[in-house]
Formats: sequence, C-alpha cells, structure tokens
Amino acid sequence: MLTVVIVVHLMIVLALIGVVLLQKSEGGGLGMGGGGGGGFLSSRGTANVLTRTTAILALGFFITSLMLSVLAGVERKPRSIISPGSPVSAPVPGAPEPLAPAGGLLDTLRGGPPAPPAPAGTPPSEPQVPRSQ
Repeated sequence: MLTVVIVVHLMIVLALIGVVLLQKSEGGGLGMGGGGGGGFLSSRGTANVLTRTTAILALGFFITSLMLSVLAGVERKPRSIISPGSPVSAPVPGAPEPLAPAGGLLDTLRGGPPAPPAPAGTPPSEPQVPRSQ
C-alpha cells in the first residue's frame, strides 16, 4: 500500500512541476518578460485550464502527503529506550551490590577494579609510556 501511494505521489509531483512551468509568468520578476512562447498556451481559456489543473494536482499532492504520513505512523510501533533487562531505578533484592569505582576514569571505562602494581623486579606486561626526567 505504501509503495503505491509513493508512486502516485511522485507522478503527481512531476505533473505539478510540468504544469507550473507551462504557466505564463505574470509578475515579471527578475526583469524577465511575460514568457515568450510565441502564442503557445496564451489564450485566456488555456490559462484557466492550467490554473484548475494546478489546483487539482496541488490537492492531490496534499492528500497523498497526508496519506504517507498516516501510513508511516501506523507502521511505527512504540519502543522503550531502556533495555528490557536493565534495572530502572531500584536494585533487585538478592542481586550483588555494584562495585564502587576505586581507580580513575580509565579503570571505570575498562569495567573492573584497578590492577595491582607489579613488583619492582618483573618486566611490565603492557608497554610503558616514556617519562621525562
């Protein structure tokens, strides 16, 4: 259903663009003349037909736009931003207490307590940052 409405909407948009471009300019904006079509679509009756066609296409554009927004809203299902397994505010009875961060920010981001310092005689397990002396 949604695909059909989108296709109809796009056809209306293209027809509306074409009809608007066919109309004769009346304002003379930007110093342009009144559309030099050499008499093409210049009669008064043709202007009324183009005006009515523009109005009908504009009405179709608004209706299909509303239909698209309603169809998009129907297919959307409300979701919670909170994951279903996470506690909301109160701790669950019997669950272990969360660990308080004992180290700095990096230890908190790693998700565990800080590692104990290595004894002085053992080589480091991680690369060390050079320090100025």
